[in-house]
Amino acid sequence: MGWKEAAEPVLTRMPAVRRPEGHVPFKRKLAWTAGILMLYFFLTNISLLGVQSGGATDLFGEFRAILAGSQGSLLQVGIGPIVTASIVLQLLGGANLLGLDTDDPRDQVLYQGLQKLLVVVMVVLTGLPIVFASGFLPAQSSLQFGGLTLDHMQVQLLMFAQIFVGGILILYMDEVVSKWGVGSGIGLFIIAGVSQRLVTGLIQPTAGGFFYDWYQIITGQVAVGSVFAGDGLYTILFQEGHIIALLTTVLIFAIVVYAESVRVEIPLSHARVKGARGRFPVKLIYASVLPMILVRALQANVQFIGQIMSSQLGANMPEFLGTYNANGQPVSGFFYYVAPIYSPNDWMWWTGEVSQAAWMVMIRVSIDLVFMIAGGAIFAIFWVETTDMGPESTAKQIQNSGMQIPGFRQNVGVIEKVMERYIPQVTIIGGALVGLLAVWANMLGTIGSISGTGLLLAVSITYKLYEEIAEEQMMEMHPMMRQMFGKE
Repeated sequence: MGWKEAAEPVLTRMPAVRRPEGHVPFKRKLAWTAGILMLYFFLTNISLLGVQSGGATDLFGEFRAILAGSQGSLLQVGIGPIVTASIVLQLLGGANLLGLDTDDPRDQVLYQGLQKLLVVVMVVLTGLPIVFASGFLPAQSSLQFGGLTLDHMQVQLLMFAQIFVGGILILYMDEVVSKWGVGSGIGLFIIAGVSQRLVTGLIQPTAGGFFYDWYQIITGQVAVGSVFAGDGLYTILFQEGHIIALLTTVLIFAIVVYAESVRVEIPLSHARVKGARGRFPVKLIYASVLPMILVRALQANVQFIGQIMSSQLGANMPEFLGTYNANGQPVSGFFYYVAPIYSPNDWMWWTGEVSQAAWMVMIRVSIDLVFMIAGGAIFAIFWVETTDMGPESTAKQIQNSGMQIPGFRQNVGVIEKVMERYIPQVTIIGGALVGLLAVWANMLGTIGSISGTGLLLAVSITYKLYEEIAEEQMMEMHPMMRQMFGKE
């Protein structure tokens, strides 16, 4: 008996959101999407019962914009378990260890069930150390709950139960959006988190807000000294002035929108309907920016392990693995060198903001660049193959739609060879470009201290959401178009 036969009774019984029967009107899709978005914001503002005030450290830290959720809330783990489960499935599928054919309806059900089961496992594996490891989410020593007095261990179990419920809720919220709404839940939550931090970074009436800091500079409440002497220019550009952060944010918006419009268009014509023509676009960012979530999530998991080891071993942690400061950040060793660059203060050693030697900083920057560029290309390839965007799957889709490439025989193998001239190369170039942009944005900083990857994701997902909304509106006005897009 193979693993599929043994696991089928469990995987096929995993709860799932029912798919809509027939066409869902556009207004109803918008309503579902808006409802889930409101629920997301509501859940991120529900604090975990039993958490001790003060002393908590966000394990996800700088990755929070990508992994969504909120520290100390019901959605503590965010989309982290969903992304980690996707990484595991992508690696297993890429190595052909699952033996699942996604074209087979039975295997599709098994794949979806396996994904949900892995997410549940990841919620548990993520939630346990957050609650039970010291220094991350400290629990109260006792708690009055429903007429009962809970001791410290029972309070920790209550906190873990809340985190578990939040992790499962966000899984099914994502599924509701994917089946009944517009776009995907994961993309929606990333846009929500990044947008919130971006707006806050612009208008918050305290230190750190762009307009507030400039108000303080103009009124002389913040002394920057001479702009062309001392640290005046550095302060204006990188600290209170945020000039570089603002320029980087605007440039990322412009570059992503431009890159989304750069494409190679392969001409198509209908085999039977004379005069019916079209084009298949192979975009520069063909695999989208979403594979970057997988790359950054892999880095987040490595740092997650390092922080847990540091909290448990303390001074007994081997020096080659790393030493941590009072803020829980690695300052030397393996975990320092593999930590991403988060802001200008992580690499500008000549400003006095960095305590490490220049050669240590350059090694860290180099590793981050190599990891993001190579990881972006590799995960983009995995993404294209597992989402049926590869040359073979694309050729079958074109063949099944009745289209063909003018000047070539109407044959799947011929179309696939033409696609192989473009798709693999563009996928690698686009994935590497996105990785480079993410590191560049992190090094220069962004408004609201959003990570470069988070900003890239938000802009790209918003652009694709705009395209999907335009497509939905067109199909709503012209019902016959739904058949052409395969929506009915």
